[in-house]
Amino acid sequence: MLEQEFPGAVTGFHSHRGDETVIIERSALESVCRFLRDDSRCSFEIMMDLTAVDRLEMNETPRFEMVYHFKSLTHARRLRLKVRLAEDDCKIASIHHLWKAVDWYERECFDMFGIVFEGHPDLRRILMYDEFEGHPLRKDYPIDKQ
Repeated sequence: MLEQEFPGAVTGFHSHRGDETVIIERSALESVCRFLRDDSRCSFEIMMDLTAVDRLEMNETPRFEMVYHFKSLTHARRLRLKVRLAEDDCKIASIHHLWKAVDWYERECFDMFGIVFEGHPDLRRILMYDEFEGHPLRKDYPIDKQ
């Protein structure tokens, strides 16, 4: 359905044990998320989780992958949405205005991975102290650094 609604935005798809994963272009994130929430065929009312994956050691590009998990109570199904980001352009639109629950998830990804969520109303560190340098969940973060 997303391929028909957003031609050229879907770059990958797979299903495993009933859970669907869709990979989309970064530029389509906001419109795809709005569609997933508002279209009655989808009705993904709940944004369950958001995380980032640093694929540095997988030798894959782009380096980062944003992973969004949605749940539809109406249709009793889940969806995983992925967006890939290049190391030198770690910016993505915030979806805070669509699901308020994403607030702290986006802040955590910013704090731990350095992903910038454009349009987020309060993008600042949430786990580390303000003076902390770097992003500790990046694979190239020095583990002996204090």
